[in-house]
Amino acid sequence: MNRSKHLLQLIAIFASITLFTSCYYDQVVPKEPDISDVGPMSFSNDIIPIFNASCNGAGCHNGAVSPYLTPAAAYSSLMNGGYIDVNNASNSELYQWMAGNRTLPMPLSGPNSTYNTKVLAWIDQGALNN
Repeated sequence: MNRSKHLLQLIAIFASITLFTSCYYDQVVPKEPDISDVGPMSFSNDIIPIFNASCNGAGCHNGAVSPYLTPAAAYSSLMNGGYIDVNNASNSELYQWMAGNRTLPMPLSGPNSTYNTKVLAWIDQGALNN
């Protein structure tokens, strides 16, 4: 009886070690976008399409959650809400959320390097309403 009890304990220890050491996940952290090769960014032609594709759908940033990223409200909502830091583009709240550096990445599907590069370049270029 004592022998089978020890055997069960050994099996439980082995199973626990196997379980905890086999459940390992690497987080893939996207690298900082290289904006040196990006041309001039336009808010209406480059940034609004990103918001239309991923941000301002039903129940999201279309008036339900701040900032409002509909074409009519996006620029003023971002600028007046403190989401843009033209002095330090990568420190901007908008970019930080999109890069996945806040509680949830935006869009919820995860960071998108193309979107992030365009947004970062637009902010770095002065975040113009063009």
